[in-house]
Amino acid sequence: MKASALDLRYRMSEVLKALERRERVSLLYHGKVKGAIVPIGRKGTVPTPDHPFFGMGVPGEDSVTAVMDRLRGGRYR
Repeated sequence: MKASALDLRYRMSEVLKALERRERVSLLYHGKVKGAIVPIGRKGTVPTPDHPFFGMGVPGEDSVTAVMDRLRGGRYR
């Protein structure tokens, strides 16, 4: 299915029905594809990518502030 920003605003129910049918929805802006909305996995979970930001709140790990400081680095690094 293809949908413009206007379709998302006024016909969101149709977009959601397309996602329920496991269709991929292409987002258009001025007639060109700018992105996509894809249905989630069958179990209802979204796969988590291997990125340092995921799992920052896990107990026993560094604090969120410490992780962010390490990822950002210092001004003179």
